[in-house]
Amino acid sequence: MRIRRLSAVLAAIAVAGCARLPDPVERAQSTAFTDTANTRLGRTLAPMVAANPGKTGVYVLSGARDAFAARVLLARGAERGLDVQYYIWRADTTGRLLGDELWQAAERGVRVRLLLDDANTRGLDEALAVLDAHPNIEVRLFNPFANRGFRLGDLVADFSRVNRRMHNKSFIADNQLAIVGGRNVGDEYFGTDTIGEFADLDTLAAGAVVTDVSREFDLYWNSASAYPVASLVGAVDPARAGQLRALWAKVGEGADAVRYVEAVRDTPLLRHLLAGALPLEWASAHVVADDPAKVLRDTAREGMLPRLTAALGKPERELDLVSPYFVPTEDGVSTLRTPALSSSSRYLA
Repeated sequence: MRIRRLSAVLAAIAVAGCARLPDPVERAQSTAFTDTANTRLGRTLAPMVAANPGKTGVYVLSGARDAFAARVLLARGAERGLDVQYYIWRADTTGRLLGDELWQAAERGVRVRLLLDDANTRGLDEALAVLDAHPNIEVRLFNPFANRGFRLGDLVADFSRVNRRMHNKSFIADNQLAIVGGRNVGDEYFGTDTIGEFADLDTLAAGAVVTDVSREFDLYWNSASAYPVASLVGAVDPARAGQLRALWAKVGEGADAVRYVEAVRDTPLLRHLLAGALPLEWASAHVVADDPAKVLRDTAREGMLPRLTAALGKPERELDLVSPYFVPTEDGVSTLRTPALSSSSRYLA
């Protein structure tokens, strides 16, 4: 029996390993809107941006519920475009609530571009196809698995490719405000009543750096490794699509969701925003990101370490790093242990 089961598993892996990504794939090139100065967000931020030329206004989102509230406010405040990029998007309470916010924005005429890494989308194909079917929403999957049902086959047969993931995370409204940082989308990241809660960090940014965040999004969105979900997943039957939409609309009515949303309403962020008193700290900021071409070729020599080293410069007094991942490799350890850095560096992972 064990031999037969093992044979069946190996056969399944062999069949799955034969699956191939579609080629060629038609991708419509698109970029972030640049003419958004006259949007509500643009008009609100204009005096502050003008008073701080070339700088970035930053507000640290250390609280989980503040982080969720900020994303909701950006989704509701957008008038032209929402560009959303994540490594993980859970189909849980906060994931469905934010998904519904994207849908409602699209219903208002906002263009929504949703880019997800495909490593954690198991079971989401139907939902993503329904979102993508909206005329104002386009969904793409980065470095997708060719076999949608049995991903182990891809891991065995094509490991060097599928092991290269997109951990980038951004939520950009009208190319005016952006949220970047360590949080993915899921209950554990936003402080719902779950057993575990991550100590994570985001920043809400306005001003000069937002253009760079949008440029990084566009680079990944238009890359050869970002596949339109429609090229990977078939269309959902209209009746089934209606059922899914009804479920999303009701997620906010559940007891857990109601309790969470009420708690979010009491966050300091909302109070500050409603009072027009959000304290932005204006400073120089830079975006450092790896190249999406890493999926198609070896970019180790042109990867993150040289870019980080250049961005850090030569700290003379102190260097603080906060990251959910700290896997610097031997070269990274050697760089971070140089006398100029090691004596004044602190790492929180």
